[in-house]
Amino acid sequence: MDEDELSLFQAAMRDVAPLPASDKIVSRGIKVSPFPRKNKSEENATSENVLTDNIVVEIEAGDEWSFVQPGMPHQTLRRLRRGYWRIQDDLDLHGYTRDEARQALSVFLDICAQQKFRCVRVIHGKGLSSKNREPVLKTRVGNWLMQRTDVLAFCQARPEDGGGGAILILLKTKV
Repeated sequence: MDEDELSLFQAAMRDVAPLPASDKIVSRGIKVSPFPRKNKSEENATSENVLTDNIVVEIEAGDEWSFVQPGMPHQTLRRLRRGYWRIQDDLDLHGYTRDEARQALSVFLDICAQQKFRCVRVIHGKGLSSKNREPVLKTRVGNWLMQRTDVLAFCQARPEDGGGGAILILLKTKV
């Protein structure tokens, strides 16, 4: 930059103030691998309700975890955690295989959308009866929920609502 450009830039920036710190949500214990976005023609060609295991979310045992769609205010997740919305329905996935759970979750969320439910609970279990006593469905349910555009946020349920074996989901309501 020459001196004229520098002085012009400084004059243009004279009244500029830094943006305030953003209200980002930092979730400890969750690592999300990026996945390519679909263009409109690809989105229309495939069903929105087809859930895959392509997203990898790693959750340490015992960690509380959460997700909120980009652009949603931090207050949304805080309200969900505190029970601001009444749980309108729930799905218990105990005893389901991975494929059965994926199908059941998809159908359940579709029905909840038709019924215009706002907050629902999915009980995925803590994995106490599974091999190595680790949750099999917890991570997968999170992966599947992150793929749905009608899921605004989710978090681990409060102890009275299932704690580490359940998840609360905030759904987008269609007007």
